[in-house]
Parts: sequence; C-alpha cells; structure tokens
Amino acid sequence: MADLSVEVAVSRGLRLRSPVITASGTFGYGIEYQAIFDIQRLGAIICKTTTVKPRTGNVQPRIAEVAGGMLNSIGLQNVGLETVLREKAPVWATWQVPVIVNIAGENAEEFAYLASRLDGVPGVAGLELNISCPNVAGGLDFGQDPRLAEAVVRGVRRAASLPIIAKLTPNVTDIVTIARAVEAAGADAVSLINTVVGMAVDVRARRPVLGALFGGLSGPAIKPIALAMVYKVAGAVDIPIIGIGGISTAEDALEFIMAGATAVEVGTATFLDPTTPLQVLEGLETWCQAEGVSSLAQVRGAARR
Repeated sequence: MADLSVEVAVSRGLRLRSPVITASGTFGYGIEYQAIFDIQRLGAIICKTTTVKPRTGNVQPRIAEVAGGMLNSIGLQNVGLETVLREKAPVWATWQVPVIVNIAGENAEEFAYLASRLDGVPGVAGLELNISCPNVAGGLDFGQDPRLAEAVVRGVRRAASLPIIAKLTPNVTDIVTIARAVEAAGADAVSLINTVVGMAVDVRARRPVLGALFGGLSGPAIKPIALAMVYKVAGAVDIPIIGIGGISTAEDALEFIMAGATAVEVGTATFLDPTTPLQVLEGLETWCQAEGVSSLAQVRGAARR
C-alpha cells in the first residue's frame, strides 16, 4: 500500500497519516461524526472557528443552495474558547487523529491571545488562522492586506509554538503577495482558498436570499478558482500548501496535489455525505495502487513540470 503520509509543518513535526483533512466549519468539532465513520483514519480534523467569546452568528437565513455549490453566512457561530478548552480538547486528546483549531480574532492581539491559550493544550495539534472569513464584519481585512496578514501571523508565532497554518482568501487581486507575507512572518503552511464572496436573490420575494445579504460561495463551482490559486502560490512559497475548494472525490484531491498542494481539505461535500473525506482517502489509496505510485510525493506538482 502507498505511503500517503505528509508533512504540513516540517520544522514543527506535524506529520499526518494521510493528506485528507476536514475543513473548518463543515465538520463541527469532529466529535459529532465519531458514530458515522472511523474519523481516526483521516489525516487531521480542523474544527469550526473558535473565537474568544461565544458567537451566535448571523441572522437567518444563513445557507442557500446555488448552482454548483452553496452560499453560507453562518457568521462564525461557535461555543467560544473556554468551552473548547474545557469540553472539546479533553476528547481530542484521546484521539489518534490530530485536531487543528481554527481561530479568528477581531484584531492581531486577539489572534495572539487565542494562540497563547491553546498552546500546549493536550489534544490541540496546530492552529489554522482564519484571516479570510467573508461573512463577518472585517473578516476579510487581515487576509486582503499583506501587512495586516503578516502582523497577525507574527503575533501568533510569538505567542505559541504550535504549527501555524494561515488560511487565505480568494477575494484579493494577488494572492501570491499575501502568501509570501505570511510565509515571511513565520507561517508553517498556507491553506487556500476560503469561500468566494457571493449572493443570491429570491425573485418572488424580490429580496436577497441570505439574511446578511452576502455570503461565501463554496463547492464544485469554486474548484477551478482554487486550483489556479494553489498553482500560483506553489510557485511562490516554500512552505506546504493545503488545497481547499470543491473537493469531493479522489480525482479532485489529485488535481490539487498535482498543482502543488501537499494536503487537501474536504468541506461542503460533507453536507451531502458526511463520509466524503473517507471516500476521498480510500479513492487515493485505490488510485495509487492502480498507478503503481508508492508515495504522493511522486505526483506532487506533476502539473507544474
């Protein structure tokens, strides 16, 4: 059987048994899925975004199905840092699969505070910095300005020794500039892309479908955008890239890996079928066996050669 293990934070020793990760906001805290399939087989689980205080999220309606995907305007609803530390982390500490905590702050200081509180906590294997959420006020500011993105990462790097993954937004003119900035600031990896800003209109009601007007577009519709950005960033940075956007099959995952990604996150597809991450993993195993591939390193970046 092929070796599917990958390093997503080489200098900090975060090695995953496979490249398949669950995307933040689409898999809860992982705990909810234990009875559905063996989540321990996955490479990692990224929990939904954690903020300092609990958030109730945006006004309803917050989700809308659209052609090729979905719009969401959840607004980072979550239980807050203290509940994560008290109730979630102790469960994660009993697992084999590493859990990466996605965090979001209203300023660089809040990001650093969250990182400092999570640093060294059993069950927390790394941090994904949400500097790219399109459906909260100011959520895109950090990810659209290289100076702000760099400041957030530098602050987190000083506050914690955990592996840092900076999650980037596609809603920029030049994503390469942002990727280079977070790499220079000390990010161990980048994940891209977050959702694309979009909206839908109910023609009968003559009103926007989402209560917050705009939301983040995810699903198959954004895969070509995500692939292009992964390809561009892979040629500009030396740190690992985690590809996100419309992944629901092993072939989708392989496209990202061949474009230069080290790992992938499966997100929206889990709403249709919660076992999709496992199906992607098993599909990769089958493909490698059929193609005589002993390690994904053999095909990583193949589309760039």
